[in-house]
Amino acid sequence: MPLAVLAGAIANKPGNGGEAWVRLNWLLGLRRLGWEVLFVECLGAGLEQAAGRDHLDAAMAEHGLGDRWALLDERGGSVGGLPRPEVNALAAEAEVLFNHSGHLPPGPLRDAPRSRVYVDLDPAFTQIWDADPSVAFSVAGHDRHVTVGLAIGSDGCRLPAGGIDWIPTPPPVVLDLWSQAPLPAGGPFRFTTVATWRSPYGGLPVDGRIAPGKHHEFRRLSELPGRVERGSFELALDIHPGDAADLEALRGAGWTVVAPADVAATPAAFAAYVRGSGAELSAAQGAYVASRCGWLSDRTAAYLASGRPALVQDTGAGAALPVGEGLLTFTDLAGAEEGARRLLADPAGHAEAAVDLARTHLDSDLVLANLLERLGLGSPVS
Repeated sequence: MPLAVLAGAIANKPGNGGEAWVRLNWLLGLRRLGWEVLFVECLGAGLEQAAGRDHLDAAMAEHGLGDRWALLDERGGSVGGLPRPEVNALAAEAEVLFNHSGHLPPGPLRDAPRSRVYVDLDPAFTQIWDADPSVAFSVAGHDRHVTVGLAIGSDGCRLPAGGIDWIPTPPPVVLDLWSQAPLPAGGPFRFTTVATWRSPYGGLPVDGRIAPGKHHEFRRLSELPGRVERGSFELALDIHPGDAADLEALRGAGWTVVAPADVAATPAAFAAYVRGSGAELSAAQGAYVASRCGWLSDRTAAYLASGRPALVQDTGAGAALPVGEGLLTFTDLAGAEEGARRLLADPAGHAEAAVDLARTHLDSDLVLANLLERLGLGSPVS
């Protein structure tokens, strides 16, 4: 069987079950297509080694990948999973490296597989930083470049091409792992999401203007709970104590705010939180919105695969995906209110449409097989 190496961050984000799913859907999806997989992660400086290693170990073991990962320290030595010599030997046999967000830095390990693919999970940030010589960032050193910005390369996208042939792909979801339980009965219809309030990157210059952060976009929705009866609005929100005024304002406007570590710390807990919701409601990074890059969140993909409709801020993804049933978008507070009312009027119909969209557009069997073909790697199963 061909071997794929995937590099990304799980141990670096302990207590974040949603981030673990990003990598798991790729690893398990490739395995379903007949590939051997190896996950490699470099632990960031200053991070607590034991907590990250245990988080990664549990995520891998739960899905039958207990012997298919390695966690490397700053010096490149293995501090969990496979020993470094075995990692080196496997990488030398690999057909391809999928380097999520350029996680694996330049060096012999990154260069060992026959093909190196950069997987962009932060469109707009990636393209603008790569085009700016003053920023210490580059996607160079890879043979191909993939992005979850579904509109990148289209006429409506406002990002620099940079001479790179970006291959758009939606986030893959292993549908068998996202059960479609009936919508929760009794009580108000719960709109939820899992989010970080403030991006560590700050504003981004897009098309001559500084695009706002996600917290600015959420602030524009602060009045939504008071406008939509029969609905409750909950944020599993990672918010810094320095933003206490924002937290107080959200709660005062009718939002319920819980800690992600309490409800979505592991992959299993994240999946349960999604299934316990009625639908997703979320703003997006201002850079995704302003650039019209067509970003679709892996989190939104999980809601849809679980039979939970999503009401999300418009980033231009409608250029590649059907919107209006199951997946609804908005541009402002009035649009969010209208979308919420539409979901409340026919929750079962939108839940069914969400599943149909996931099966048609997000199924890892389809998404990854198509991507492998476009990369010239084919698919080892018919």
